[in-house]
Amino acid sequence: MAPTSAPELRVAVFSGNYNYVADGANLTLNRLVAYLERQGIPVRVYSPTTDTPAFEPAGTLISVPSIPLPRRTEYRIALGLPRSVRQDLIAFRPTLLHLSAPDLLGFSALKQARRLGIPAVASFHTRFETYLKYYGLDWLQSVVLRRMRNFYHQCAQTYAPCACTAESLLNEGLARNIRIWSRGVDRRQFHPARRDWGWRQSLGIGADEVVLLFVGRLVLEKGLDVLAALSEGLDQRRVPHKVLIVGDGPERQYMQERLPRAIFTGFLGGDDLARAYASADIFINPSTTEAFGNVTLEAMASGLPTICANATGSRSLVVPGVSGHLITPTSIEDYVARTQELVENGILRRQMGAAGRKLSAQYDWDKVMETLVGHYREVLAQHAAAQARPVAAAPAEPVRILS
Repeated sequence: MAPTSAPELRVAVFSGNYNYVADGANLTLNRLVAYLERQGIPVRVYSPTTDTPAFEPAGTLISVPSIPLPRRTEYRIALGLPRSVRQDLIAFRPTLLHLSAPDLLGFSALKQARRLGIPAVASFHTRFETYLKYYGLDWLQSVVLRRMRNFYHQCAQTYAPCACTAESLLNEGLARNIRIWSRGVDRRQFHPARRDWGWRQSLGIGADEVVLLFVGRLVLEKGLDVLAALSEGLDQRRVPHKVLIVGDGPERQYMQERLPRAIFTGFLGGDDLARAYASADIFINPSTTEAFGNVTLEAMASGLPTICANATGSRSLVVPGVSGHLITPTSIEDYVARTQELVENGILRRQMGAAGRKLSAQYDWDKVMETLVGHYREVLAQHAAAQARPVAAAPAEPVRILS
């Protein structure tokens, strides 16, 4: 019998937030879609939309019905796939579905994959279960974990952004057939040479002042309370510093009250964001909810030493004592001590920043995307082979992590 050939790769992407609020996950998905189109691979995106998107989407975006998320109205909850969207999906003739979250849209897409007889894969972007404690919903954790496990176990492959996140998924039984889909960084854009003394001066930053930079959504799960406590601890020790906060969100007023002398730029993108990174001196990422930490990688490429929570994501990027420090999430004292050390030691800052810049060279976007397409083709080949043999003869897929 002749070997069964895999079908043409045609990808339908399902995302709960593709472009209406900017974050690391959807910026990565947009980069993926743009890459697929450059490779001539048909791709179509299904996601909630708004009249005021954060940025223009890559590729063809089909809007799905949604409602605002209670208490976090900037985000939206997709209400499933109505008939018109299902018809659009059928007309597109996908051979693989890529899902980005275990939400109602993701489960609806899994149902369509079964109906169409095609495989579905999922990328893991966020530790949703870790969000609950910030909103007094710890009691829901077992329910959320069970839902996540149910979702990822139905996918042919699950893509973790780094080995430490993959190990966590495996150890907690959240996913089985795990592959690494890393992240990249544009080292030409995020570069130490973009440091702008004039821009610093325009913000009221003195030439000799050390700037602590935070980049991200101003939401509780990003560790904002730790950032505020860190700055307050430095003040108590009389350690001079400036806090620069790039980003926006519902907790901006809270942070302005906690850190009245901090500089808030709001959301920045492109060259403006690159300038902000390079014009700072130390990068702080206290979040414990990251699956990777795109902002940490951008800071490394920009030549900054990084002080991050010792959690999934950051553990894959920061080399303790070399490019920065990993801090026990609850140890404000350790955050303050390590930051004070870097504030007061310019030589150490430059050494760690240079080490981070060197480490960032490992993360190339084209190679990252090429690897993912290879994973896609592996899924299609396995699916075609399974379709060609008796169901009873199909071997069980082993639990494993592959890069």
